[in-house]
Amino acid sequence: MSSWGGIAQRIRVPAGTLLGVAFLMLMHPSRRSLFIGGIVAGLGALIRIWAAGYIEKGRALAQDGPYAMTRNPLYLGSFFMALGVLLGGQGYWLLLPFGFFFVSLYYPVMKREEQELLQGYGEQFLEYARRVPMFFPSFNAAAARSSSFLWSRVVRNREHRTLVGLALTEIFLILRSFQ
Repeated sequence: MSSWGGIAQRIRVPAGTLLGVAFLMLMHPSRRSLFIGGIVAGLGALIRIWAAGYIEKGRALAQDGPYAMTRNPLYLGSFFMALGVLLGGQGYWLLLPFGFFFVSLYYPVMKREEQELLQGYGEQFLEYARRVPMFFPSFNAAAARSSSFLWSRVVRNREHRTLVGLALTEIFLILRSFQ
């Protein structure tokens, strides 16, 4: 699993982009589906922005904000963004391949990143991992309150690129709905 985790870490973004483009070509959105999918994708984008405002990659173990509810809020946000695009494009039959792709790439990545965090933060990470679930959020977890949201982190984590990608995808689907 660890060698696949390393490979998955390297290929997840390009593979997801290629799969996303292929999926987009198979979609036939409607106004209603665009509205529903846009809400779901927008929720995912908000989760990613929220998470990016708390994480200091390689400097500190993020435990506040969304990291108090799930150890992987960026991936949770990505999941909802992709789900929203599939719903927006009425690509319902693509949900199963997307689910397979997400689990087969992102679960090993999460496990690999846990090993890296364990090496970097030791007992602090173990205590955090005991308290906070890996992916599905727990809404009764208490934040560590060692950090606060900063827009400068959102920019430093280049989250604006994700938002631009989502906006371009939504524009493509809107234009496709006129065909």
